[in-house]
Amino acid sequence: MKFLDLTVQYKSIKKEIDAAIKRVLDRGIFINGPEVEEFEKEVARFCSIKYAIGVNSGTDALFLSLKALGIGKGDEVITTPFTFIATAEVIANSGAKPVFVDIDPKTFNIDPLKIEKAITKKTKAIIPVHLFGQMAKMGKIMKIAKKYKLKVIEDAAQAIGAEIKLKVKSQKSKVMKAGAIGDLGCFSFFPSKNLGAYGDGGMVVTNNKKLSEKIRMMRNHGSSPKEKYLNLIVGTNSRLDALQAAILRVKLKYLPKWSKKRAEKATYYSTHLVTQSPNDLVTPYIAPGHTHIFHQYTIRTKNRDQLKK
Repeated sequence: MKFLDLTVQYKSIKKEIDAAIKRVLDRGIFINGPEVEEFEKEVARFCSIKYAIGVNSGTDALFLSLKALGIGKGDEVITTPFTFIATAEVIANSGAKPVFVDIDPKTFNIDPLKIEKAITKKTKAIIPVHLFGQMAKMGKIMKIAKKYKLKVIEDAAQAIGAEIKLKVKSQKSKVMKAGAIGDLGCFSFFPSKNLGAYGDGGMVVTNNKKLSEKIRMMRNHGSSPKEKYLNLIVGTNSRLDALQAAILRVKLKYLPKWSKKRAEKATYYSTHLVTQSPNDLVTPYIAPGHTHIFHQYTIRTKNRDQLKK
């Protein structure tokens, strides 16, 4: 039995996926073009944010975000040690130093109460990771960032569609989606993600027009959006190809439904595991005001081998 069988999902929407692929093949535009542009608009609407820029991976989404903010040699970036290597890898590859702050053992996300102690004169940004599908405590993180004039890049690779209820200036509560709270938000469309492509893919979202324009140029060799072969800044090749965008456009329509089903199954697991498993077993904790999209359903136990049997 496969841990993750993506062919089952494909078969459930096969006609739509095949039609989307055929549309790209018939059009003959495989890099950027209308499919990518429409997908960017759809993700921006989904996240309730102004700008979305497709790139070739979640790793590049993080890396280009750091570069767009001018973070590099001599700078420090605070993040969590409990994450996929890409989070710290991009900080190191930018020339900056990753500074690790421990997690809240309940949510597995970075603990805001420990962030301030790690801030130095060299600190330029915080990268919270919304691990397993639940957002970090972004209200507290944003307050700290504002206090110390730091930038915030949300690593939302595992959390597209996750929500949090935050108090805004009017003191009224507002529901906000992952990626739409920090200065920049980063998504991965790796095949195993809740919104997965049939290859690599990623996206940066932001409400900052200047940052969006800079990342849009950087993903395409620093090219001017108005004149071909006019390279205005040093960039790289990090474009989301049209085939992946077309596939992801189909899947995005189903994402809310799929997320709801994941939450229903998680509730079932939690209810039954507590009554049928070792006493030390800890099921996922959902923080007040948060929704969990359960990219992974992760439990804790001291009797792993016994539970596995």
